Amino acid sequence: MSEDTNAGRRHFLIGTAVVGAGLVIGLTLAKRRGSGETAGSMNTAGGKTLSPNAWLRVAPDDTVTLAMGKSEMGQGITTGFAVALAEDLDIDPARIVIEFAGVNKAYNHPFLPAQFTGGSNSTATTFETLRQVGATARAMLLAAAAKKWETKVSELRTDNGAVYYGSRKLTYGELADAASGIGVEKPVLKPQSEFKYIGKSQSRVDSKVKVTGRAIFGLDIDVPDMLIAMVARAPVFGATVKSFDDTEARKIPGVVAVKQVPSGVAVLANNSWAAQRGRDALKVDWNLGSMAKFDLAQVRADYRAKVRKPGLIARNDGDAEKALRNAKRSIDVEYELPFLAHATMEPLNCVVHARADGADMWVGTQNHSQDVEKTAEILGLKPEQVTLHVQYLGGGFGRRANTVSDFTVEATHVAKDVGRPVKTMWTREDDMRGGFYRPFSISRVRAAVDADGKPLAWYHSCVSQPVLATSAFAKFAIKPDGQDPTSSEGSANLPYAFPNIRVDAINGVNGVPILWWRSVANSFHGFVVNSAIDELAAVVGKDPLEFRRGMLGKETRHLAVLNRAAEMANWGRPLAAGHFHGLALHESFGSIVAQVAEVSVNGTEVKVHKVHCAVDCGLAVNPNQVEAQIESGIIYGLSAALWGEISFKDGQVEQSNFDDYRVLRMSETPAIEVSIINSGAALGGIGEPGTPPIAPAVCAAIFAATGKRIRKLPIASALA
Repeated sequence: MSEDTNAGRRHFLIGTAVVGAGLVIGLTLAKRRGSGETAGSMNTAGGKTLSPNAWLRVAPDDTVTLAMGKSEMGQGITTGFAVALAEDLDIDPARIVIEFAGVNKAYNHPFLPAQFTGGSNSTATTFETLRQVGATARAMLLAAAAKKWETKVSELRTDNGAVYYGSRKLTYGELADAASGIGVEKPVLKPQSEFKYIGKSQSRVDSKVKVTGRAIFGLDIDVPDMLIAMVARAPVFGATVKSFDDTEARKIPGVVAVKQVPSGVAVLANNSWAAQRGRDALKVDWNLGSMAKFDLAQVRADYRAKVRKPGLIARNDGDAEKALRNAKRSIDVEYELPFLAHATMEPLNCVVHARADGADMWVGTQNHSQDVEKTAEILGLKPEQVTLHVQYLGGGFGRRANTVSDFTVEATHVAKDVGRPVKTMWTREDDMRGGFYRPFSISRVRAAVDADGKPLAWYHSCVSQPVLATSAFAKFAIKPDGQDPTSSEGSANLPYAFPNIRVDAINGVNGVPILWWRSVANSFHGFVVNSAIDELAAVVGKDPLEFRRGMLGKETRHLAVLNRAAEMANWGRPLAAGHFHGLALHESFGSIVAQVAEVSVNGTEVKVHKVHCAVDCGLAVNPNQVEAQIESGIIYGLSAALWGEISFKDGQVEQSNFDDYRVLRMSETPAIEVSIINSGAALGGIGEPGTPPIAPAVCAAIFAATGKRIRKLPIASALA
């Protein structure tokens, strides 16, 4: 093998190891932004708060606070983090108060110098850290209790936030002051056999505040003296303002100011209705630029030419080209996947209060460090002069982790020199037409079996825009040959035992702003790989399940997941009249997922009745949330598979809202059954791995029903 095909997994494991190894040294001296005190020295009216690091505070009133350096956008990490901390601290996770932290190097990703939320790795890369945080604090509390009672720590026990010595009891809060000055060695973590909370379903810690309306999202922020702004943005990517007339806009009651910013023209008003009406009243003349002539047909033709030529090698085992030349039974197929929008439920927004001596930002973000750094740069401040107030996110899917911090940068430009807090709001139409998209891609797969029907060769080429190349991570991640490793996610790690495998990544260029979208390249490689495997199985005349089983070789985790999903669905047994099964298997972010979709087809109408899903994410920290995220990933991916597509006319995005960019309604959502396999492997991600297998599973069922192969998504267009 000429390339490291397990680079992503290797980096993931290295990152996890770094976190576990560097906990106390890395966190004990961390300083909380804005507190003015070193962690561990915070005083309250009742005494000193135990705060051994940036993550944890135990107050004399028994309040236990977890300061989270990640964002909660529905994926449930507030609960997962609470569970991980609670286990070795020995306290009910429901008692832990969650506080969103600002920017602090203590919360940086373990192998990248940045604080962000994404890549389905928040729990996986923080799990051991939080366990160590809890165990360290518990050891300090036990030592303080032993000193008070003049006994040995071995004579004590803990339970749900208290230390016991026989019938005597001291709560953690009562011990916080005494424990704050005690140093301990790295404690031993609980064995899995003694877990009370990890691996057992827990209620979400944020459920109550959300169902009662007390959870604060970015759009909910309302600070004193705040203005609302909306921006008239270019109708075409890359266009700039030539001139504008704000005469009518300024006549709208409530409009306070109009100002040009790099992204367009902003209208500032006392309320959102006035801001929107004022923006609509603007007359803007644009320099449209070259993207006004954007033609997707030309891009398609260019990509189809490129995909037939050698590219940057992501994996190269044996000699796939030679094997294919001599093969008697083979396939040569192309697949096309469209641009997709993130379509978050909460439109983008950000509040910025810019002052001469500093700034405050209130925002739901996935990109903590970068947002603060860019805001500071625009305002001529140091990053430590910008205080980030992180809010709940109404969906992210990568959109709020974009490569240029577009919506926070814009909000900063709007608020600059205003002297008052300004909330810059986007409508869903704004984001759908002027945001970032999953890349358009074309893949070609050539694959062959030998005379006995056994796997012989696999050659997968894909053309798409490289996402990392335009990001802040490019200098850390782009390979010397210019290859973006995320472009081959889900293809280079092919689990099947082909003796000859080659995977090429080909960088495409087309001018449309692109971004990671839920599961990144896995979202198209999961479809391509599974679809091609099904087509090769048909050449051999084998059942798709049996064909996969025969090629998995030593990949025992994959085989176990595949078998579990098949068992759940009773694969091979008769279904209701007009119902058909399709299956798919895919690994992403360290987790393996298999899905069987039960589908019926009536003309051009596709109905997905049920999805059986098996998942191995190593260890399910909170099984309830694993199931919820798998369900979410399936629904998100199914919406995209059936209808998702961003199209263009005269360089402008044609879609605007959920009326023409459809998502599943409740009545259209299939029944979903999830089975979790706790394999004992390293923790994998769970927010994204449910998405890649659903499109190929549904398309396989459509083939079973109709004999038609779907090689171009969305399904609605392919069947039209």
